Amino acid sequence: MRVRLDLGYDGSAFAGWAVQPGLRTVEQTLAEALGRVLRLPELPRLVVAGRTDSGVHARGQVCHVDLPDAAWSAAPGRSDAPAGIALVRRLAGVLPPDVRVTLAQVAPAGFDARFSAVHRRYAYRVGEAPWGVDPLRRHDVLDRRRGLDVESMNAAAGRLVGLHDFAAFCRRREGATTVRTLVRYSWARPAPGSADEGLVVATVVADAFCHSMVRALVGALLPVGEGRRDLEWPARVLSAGVRDPAVGVVAAHGLTLEQVGYPADDELAARARQARAVRTLPDGG
Repeated sequence: MRVRLDLGYDGSAFAGWAVQPGLRTVEQTLAEALGRVLRLPELPRLVVAGRTDSGVHARGQVCHVDLPDAAWSAAPGRSDAPAGIALVRRLAGVLPPDVRVTLAQVAPAGFDARFSAVHRRYAYRVGEAPWGVDPLRRHDVLDRRRGLDVESMNAAAGRLVGLHDFAAFCRRREGATTVRTLVRYSWARPAPGSADEGLVVATVVADAFCHSMVRALVGALLPVGEGRRDLEWPARVLSAGVRDPAVGVVAAHGLTLEQVGYPADDELAARARQARAVRTLPDGG
């Protein structure tokens, strides 16, 4: 049976999500914990909504795992708790403190953590105070120490929203498309009293992201906010269609995957089929 797992992690000490020989990764850590708790004969294969890079955090990550029916039924052990609740509790007892599964449930028919998703929402947090970043936030906030013009950044970011080929902001992979739909890209100073008070936070939402795309998009807007680039510069970079060395890919630790969105249950399978199709621009370019 297919099981959906919702999880969060502090990416500081992980070499990203995906398994890599000799490195500590979220996927390997979670697979080993599942294998131990459910007494599986081999490590389960996990399919994730977003393969975060080394150092990137997640608050709303989603993955799925296909388990034998007997393993799911045995998850409660000697307790009378439902299988999903019992599995979350048991995983909390074996996982390291920098990764936590917050929900485990039988997935609806047609659910695929990666391909059924309709959007991923990331936040990138920047500290602009001249004294630096609160020491308790140093692992998830970029220490910039420069005042930012949020209004100008939003004006420039708006020019990037929509269906485009984001080759200028992605690391190319052989045979992979860089066409994406950027649904939202905005910058804000959160309200006083909020968890992010005193920061400048970018919200970036797209149907999917290619490698390093969010961090490159942030890197293209910070010079605008600092007055070193004009409002049209990021759009010109996008139109050029090639990586521009002037666009810095900002540090990974400021980035957090906040949410993965899915359609209604009866639309999951159709969405997965659509997402597996190669994306192209309307003119075929």
